[in-house]
Amino acid sequence: MKDSIVISSRVRLARNLRDYPFPCRMDEQQRLQVIEKIKSALKNCDEKFMFVSMEDIGELDAVTMVERHLISPEFADGKPGRALAVTEDETVSIMINEEDHLRIQVIKPGLSIREAYEIADRIDTQLDKELHFAFDGSLGYLTQCPTNLGTGMRASVMMHLAALSNNHSVHRITSNLSKLGFAVRGTYGEGTEVSSCMYQLSNQVTLGISEKSAIENLQNICTQLSQSELSARSSLMQSMEYQDKISRSMGILLTAKLISHAEAMKLLSNVRVGITEGLIDDVSLDTVDELTLSIQPASLMRAKGKRLTPVERDEARAELIKNTLR
Repeated sequence: MKDSIVISSRVRLARNLRDYPFPCRMDEQQRLQVIEKIKSALKNCDEKFMFVSMEDIGELDAVTMVERHLISPEFADGKPGRALAVTEDETVSIMINEEDHLRIQVIKPGLSIREAYEIADRIDTQLDKELHFAFDGSLGYLTQCPTNLGTGMRASVMMHLAALSNNHSVHRITSNLSKLGFAVRGTYGEGTEVSSCMYQLSNQVTLGISEKSAIENLQNICTQLSQSELSARSSLMQSMEYQDKISRSMGILLTAKLISHAEAMKLLSNVRVGITEGLIDDVSLDTVDELTLSIQPASLMRAKGKRLTPVERDEARAELIKNTLR
């Protein structure tokens, strides 16, 4: 069965070419040189990449990439000299000339943090042979932001913590995890809000620890957090009021004429719990997870092939949800 708590696992490696200044200090010619060097080196990787110049895509397509977690919100602002390399299945994406020369990212479904790391590590090793990453014997990989020094790695898992949110335990857990070197953030990372009880759990420590140790620590914390969420769900499901909340959420999704993104995500979160706890048996987790992506504003308009007013988006979203859930 699909993991009912962990939606996806991600590993991101920040790397810089030793013969070039950090992106914030590069001129236009240097940015283009870095893009070409990385593009050439990627031809020798096992994966096949498609390349996108961020200057050549529209705002709507860029925001859609943010919604799919392919790029950061900052990378979508259209600054010149930036490019994206991405595999066809979008498992691997590489932001070129964001905060660092490369941000290698691997996303896998469920609790697959070890598998994601193995892919990222292999690509990192293959690219280093040609690109020669900036590395110091004491500080590790050199990055523009000092908080990424060392491994340059941020590993994270996206978790659906509906029950722990409902009983207000998340704030306490977040405080405790920060003391252990982990961060619990919003749906799109640092500085973003939580949507539909989706939280990112990630490592904060990159200096003085190996990549494999960081991965193992995150895996263990994630397993413990999942067990706490499952226990909290079991208690919640004893409440007829909570069961009614789930059933009503499904009813609204099946009948609404207009629905905002925020409301839809909240209701889909309730439905997701209902599926995992056996209260809803005619809708799959895959269906709900696909909807959480397709009903986002930019993704919705991209599918329609045009810009929509807020009311038109709410109408299109309600129609898409009804057709999918039926």
